[in-house]
Amino acid sequence: MKSDIDIAQAATLTPITTIAEKVGLAADQIEPYGYDKAKINWQPTSAQATKGKLVLVTSINPTPAGEGKSTVTIGLADALAARGQKAMVALREPSLGPVMGLKGGATGGGYAQVVPMTDINLHFTGDMHALTSAHNTLAALLDNSLQQGNPLQLDPRRILWKRVLDINDRALRQVTIGLGGPVNGVPREDGFDITVASELMAILTLATDLKDLKARINRIVLGYTYDRKPVTVADLGVAGAITVLLKDALKPNLVQTLAGTPALIHGGPFANIAQGTNSVMATKTALALADIVVTEAGFGADLGGEKFMDIKAPVLGQAPDAVVVVATVRALKHHGGVALDALNQENLAALASGLENLGRAIRAMQQYGRPVLVAVNQFTADTPAELDMVLDYAQQMGAKGRVANVWAEGGQGALDLADLVSQVVQTEHAFQPLYQATDPLVDKMTAIVQKIYGGAALELSAKAKKQLASFAQFGWDQLPVVMAKTQYSLSDDAKAINAPTGFTIHVREFIPKLGAGFIVALTGNVLTMPGLPKHPAALDIDLDDQGQIKGLF
Repeated sequence: MKSDIDIAQAATLTPITTIAEKVGLAADQIEPYGYDKAKINWQPTSAQATKGKLVLVTSINPTPAGEGKSTVTIGLADALAARGQKAMVALREPSLGPVMGLKGGATGGGYAQVVPMTDINLHFTGDMHALTSAHNTLAALLDNSLQQGNPLQLDPRRILWKRVLDINDRALRQVTIGLGGPVNGVPREDGFDITVASELMAILTLATDLKDLKARINRIVLGYTYDRKPVTVADLGVAGAITVLLKDALKPNLVQTLAGTPALIHGGPFANIAQGTNSVMATKTALALADIVVTEAGFGADLGGEKFMDIKAPVLGQAPDAVVVVATVRALKHHGGVALDALNQENLAALASGLENLGRAIRAMQQYGRPVLVAVNQFTADTPAELDMVLDYAQQMGAKGRVANVWAEGGQGALDLADLVSQVVQTEHAFQPLYQATDPLVDKMTAIVQKIYGGAALELSAKAKKQLASFAQFGWDQLPVVMAKTQYSLSDDAKAINAPTGFTIHVREFIPKLGAGFIVALTGNVLTMPGLPKHPAALDIDLDDQGQIKGLF
């Protein structure tokens, strides 16, 4: 059986200029990065940007058994194209952290992949490097201001802006800088986040144009003065320089699927500490160029799905016309208590138990008033009885379901799903926001806990309560909220899988992200700089004598 990288490397790719022509882009509207990838330097008008239909793909809570959300997203787009639709797919860019760590790449799998797979998973068009450089330039300018007399009166103990690196490195979570005497700066505690956790990543993917990008950068809160007043990038006066470093990264990246379906891959904010979706600019561009656009949101419906609806959709100016929840029989059996080494055996009792996690995801997305469908991502060991049980359950929940065998068959394995999606998106449905923009932050969080997670209550630490009081003084108390929570559970306890009940979500502190336009609520033990596992994926990646990359997945 061929590996994902073998399949990708054996493919014959269409020149990126031809892919651009397929969606109506002229030669002067793209900037090719070699033969098979390009930046788009064209922006649609407001009317053009809402022309297409939008399909959001989300999933159940992820497990080690695998869900294949990106694979289904790509396969669905290929299936729509095979049915004669003018379709595009819009995805996030992979981070080197997961690629070299535990999760691996993020370009789909089998015969439902975006290509060039190795380029996309590694340096691609340099967006991650630009973000890393921009973020750390801002950090250096901040510390230089401290060194040069501290005219902004920043309290070194209350600086929020860390440094970043696009790799998992737990040793850098907490560091001390400025040691070695006066010429080396002001000694203080600092730390590193992974690049995709940077607020600049969230800003890049929410900005609507260069002007908006610069305005958002100006609003970033870097820290607080000795008398507890916020200090922003506007106070530091360097937004222009940071915007210059990001001007090319703001342009969406054009590639293709194995089937030649045009694909936009741009931005990669985490779904537990940011909005978890590809850029607004890429989505708007795709909606202007295609009749139907398939996109995905990171992790499960409780994280990426909710944040797409509550954070991205208002900025985009368009909510999804349909939501597809991806599940696998394997993952549902794992939620039902089956060990990983026993997932290939039919177990209808465990599957029935684990289906409650799917039910929670369906109910969460139904809150928004848009039609919800279920895609069962098929594995070879799935039995007809198991597949039928999932489809029957979805039907009982008011969500029509279809089996998708896209890993083995590409778009041909999702034709039934594509037909269902094509039918559903033609019906108009009123969007129902989960909360109102003017609701207090506590009410917004409570709505998410109870309506999306299925939890009972919200509990704030003493620090979080004190922060909320200060946010009200600064006028930040009506911003949207990003719940930073483990992806593995509906609760803030990663071990409480499936569908826990009666739980309380504990918020330990808040982080203001004024540039992105939201407040982050930290729950549980969410890390913004992951660590590498005992056997990182990097141990399996190599290069042969001909320069061919091996072991990347």
